[in-house]
Amino acid sequence: MGPVLTSNITVHPIWYGHWPPLPKTHHPQLPLLHLRPRPRPNPHHHHPHPHRRPQSTVSAWWRTVRLYTDQTNQNISETLILGQEKNDRFYSHGKSLTRLSIQDVIKSAVTSRTKPLPINPKSGLYLLLTSADVAVQDFCGQVCGFHYFTFPSIVGYTLPYAWVGNSATQCPGSCAYPFAVPTYIPGLKPKRAPNGDIGVDGMVSVIGHEIAELATNPLVNAWYAGQDPSFPTEIADLCEGIYGTGGGGSYMGQLMEDGRDGATYNMVGNGGRRFLVQWVWNPVLSYCSGPNALDQ
Repeated sequence: MGPVLTSNITVHPIWYGHWPPLPKTHHPQLPLLHLRPRPRPNPHHHHPHPHRRPQSTVSAWWRTVRLYTDQTNQNISETLILGQEKNDRFYSHGKSLTRLSIQDVIKSAVTSRTKPLPINPKSGLYLLLTSADVAVQDFCGQVCGFHYFTFPSIVGYTLPYAWVGNSATQCPGSCAYPFAVPTYIPGLKPKRAPNGDIGVDGMVSVIGHEIAELATNPLVNAWYAGQDPSFPTEIADLCEGIYGTGGGGSYMGQLMEDGRDGATYNMVGNGGRRFLVQWVWNPVLSYCSGPNALDQ
């Protein structure tokens, strides 16, 4: 019965720790940019896989999230924009964060003397991304990311936020799967990361997971399954590990593989950039779905 994000959503990333200077094309912010509706394809532009369902786009993935409504039957916003970003490259709160000290990092970002992030409790999402050398409470063992809202007693405002960690050095087999595989499964081969960075490509799906849940359950009182709102099962939790048709158990489902470099992905963004993002629960069909489904 709680609110969902029906007005234009602005995502404010906070880059915490050391992020190597990457060319903009490899920037982990990219999946967010690709939620903007795609321009119409140019008929003269050669598509490498004309038979490969070109509608399998990041914005088509977001269409499933948009099916959720608030009590007035308003759908979740179609527009997700990248807002102001903050770099916290000097580890303002150290290299080991707890769930509570994450809120201190967000407070520092919105109260900073230079270029503070705008405070937008109604439609802002604050996305804390920690670099590979930052330890976070429950990271790797239980979670690869989570979302919640800030406490006015700490931050001064109730702001929906998510944290996602770069697992490249701490636990790629659990948080960057399938681009890295757990050591306890012998003979399992990792898939090739579509953007060439195991840690960042692994974060992409977790970012998608958390943003979908933030949009549908920003204050943890809207859309979730199960009896316990303090440990809710949300729209992406229901589809954990499912990335394509037939997915379930240890099978990820039917994915696409690029014939040129062997990279595995299930959706395409602007400019042909490829991503692997898990599916989310479709409230109309009552099962997990995504834009690369074979039965659409």
